[in-house]
Amino acid sequence: MRKNKLRALIVDDEPLARERISTLLARHPDVEIAGECATGRKAVATIRKERPDLVFIDVQMPEMNGFDVVEAIGPNEIPAVIFVTAYDKYALRAFDVYALDYLLKPFDRERFDKALDRAREHLDLRRGDDFAERLVRMLAARESNRIVIRSGGRVMFLRTTEIDWIEAAGNYLRIHAGRDEHLLRETLNDLLSRLDAGRFVRIHRSTIVNIDKIKKLEPLFHGDLQVILQNGVELTLSRTYRAELEKFLGGQI
Repeated sequence: MRKNKLRALIVDDEPLARERISTLLARHPDVEIAGECATGRKAVATIRKERPDLVFIDVQMPEMNGFDVVEAIGPNEIPAVIFVTAYDKYALRAFDVYALDYLLKPFDRERFDKALDRAREHLDLRRGDDFAERLVRMLAARESNRIVIRSGGRVMFLRTTEIDWIEAAGNYLRIHAGRDEHLLRETLNDLLSRLDAGRFVRIHRSTIVNIDKIKKLEPLFHGDLQVILQNGVELTLSRTYRAELEKFLGGQI
């Protein structure tokens, strides 16, 4: 059962077409009609003002057609869209602009209800994603000692104390924590700025290490050092970042 009503806007230059959709929507108690528009320009203004969840819109209208309305609102603010038209030649273009469905006039009640069900599913998923994203941001802000990991639709909170080291991997970071590895889409600099400055240090342009996980340091060539972690992993401390590690250790190395 939906907690919030689905707010729908009807856009068509034909009064009988608007009445037909309004009558079909009236059978669904979870739907509220946010308004009716006879022109594309009026539709743009109403969408911006009323912020409906769903728009039933005709393709061919004078001055401004359905595609013009979608373009005017823009991809980031356009509601879910179901095109309603007597012409099948626009179907491919409709799905190019990510329309949920394409109702070809004349359509029956069963076909209309199927399109409405598709809109419900889409909006429920989108609202769920928005809620999850807000929750993730809230928890991440409150838990500065954790990193948010998203994988396969799931969200996990990794304690930074569990992290051994982090390496850049293309557009992602690979976080090594014990036997586990996690991918995070973020830059090394951005992540380092959020980590505990008293625990994590950059030892290479592509590597961050947890100081508490270091077992020993051994010399390499040209001033580089080998950083050996407690789990046996061997990393390279480049000369460029040697001073940063010395600062952590409180003296020269």
